[in-house]
Amino acid sequence: MSSNSNSQGHWVHTWASMPMLADGDNLPPDDFIKEGVAFRSTTIRQTVRLSIGTEKLLRIRLSNVFGSEPLTIAHTTLALPTKNESGTTGIQSQTIRSVSFGGSESATIPAGALIVSDAVNFGFPLQSNTVLSISIFLEDGHDARCITAHPGSRTTSYFIKGNRVSEGDFNRLDVKQTDHWYYISGIEVFAPRDTRAFALIGDSITDGRCSLTNGDTRWPDILFRRLQDTTPGLHTSLAVVNQAAGGNCVMGDGLGPNVLSRLDRDIICLSGVSSVMIFEGINDIGTAPADSHSQEVLSNRLIAAYKQIAIRLRAQDIAIIAATLTPFGIPQTDLIRHGDASVTSYCDPIRESTRQSINNWIRTCGVFDAVVDFDEILRDPADQSRLKREFDSGDGLHPNQTAFYAMADSFPLHIFEKLF
Repeated sequence: MSSNSNSQGHWVHTWASMPMLADGDNLPPDDFIKEGVAFRSTTIRQTVRLSIGTEKLLRIRLSNVFGSEPLTIAHTTLALPTKNESGTTGIQSQTIRSVSFGGSESATIPAGALIVSDAVNFGFPLQSNTVLSISIFLEDGHDARCITAHPGSRTTSYFIKGNRVSEGDFNRLDVKQTDHWYYISGIEVFAPRDTRAFALIGDSITDGRCSLTNGDTRWPDILFRRLQDTTPGLHTSLAVVNQAAGGNCVMGDGLGPNVLSRLDRDIICLSGVSSVMIFEGINDIGTAPADSHSQEVLSNRLIAAYKQIAIRLRAQDIAIIAATLTPFGIPQTDLIRHGDASVTSYCDPIRESTRQSINNWIRTCGVFDAVVDFDEILRDPADQSRLKREFDSGDGLHPNQTAFYAMADSFPLHIFEKLF
């Protein structure tokens, strides 16, 4: 793209998913793994919902970050679904666009790397909240032990044999499906210079556990729609990019790499990011032993980690917002009725003391450019160690869909005005 074009706009991430290693139930269906090779002669059709749109140009990122060998993508197409809905197979044939990488239809991604496509021109504007269908064909397949994926997609993906990237729909008798994303890690749009991205670091609460599959009802999705409903200007030119994963930790490798190790890859390398919110630390507290010494050590380390994250983001001129940690307590009656097996094992008075201590520090430390008090929004006023009953999904730890609307509706939009 010419320097003149760059003066008129810049690339901004409109969507991303945190790359993770696929294993266990997160692997493709058995029909698509043979002799240790996944996706041989297979088309993968996946959908994602953009946040902000573009007048005409976008590009995609494909990741092989967990691969132990090169990944060859034989052919990729983009298209608009027949309906603007996530998790569908049908596409509008007249919107199909082939994707090139350095001018070539195929691309080989080295182990541990990602690749950015050439700019794709649809020839017409893509509005905010547009669903994009991405079809990828792998001819040779890939080592099934080292597939880069995002297990918590809450979006259905489809697999079919042969190169079907340009077919309008799949024969459902031949197609298999699963609710995970594979290899797709980011989408950028070319947008005006005042367009920015707000990126989220989080765990299962932000990744959308308890949201509606194919409904795009995670709390960040709802927040973006609220931003779009405001007066045109600052808020409507802000992308929301979700880099959360269920089970993730700030310091220890839980499900996926810890925040300190993935910050450069998942946040700092994103295009157009001007602000980041971290809403993570519950899994660190909940997986540390529930004794006073262990929790004190954990608390000190977690605070030090938050400070490191703030330092590293500010070095890139990125504003840092923190959210308080939400409750994970269980009423005594529920503990007696269900036993430990069916409720969160995080529930413990010593861990609750750590959560309260961390939240008090977040609110008063002055390290962050702004604080969002999700704890205050979701906690039970009669017992601050618990979620409000109407916000509890049933395990005491994960907020439900009603809570996601409360989080998005209570999010203080004025902080963006202060930051920008």
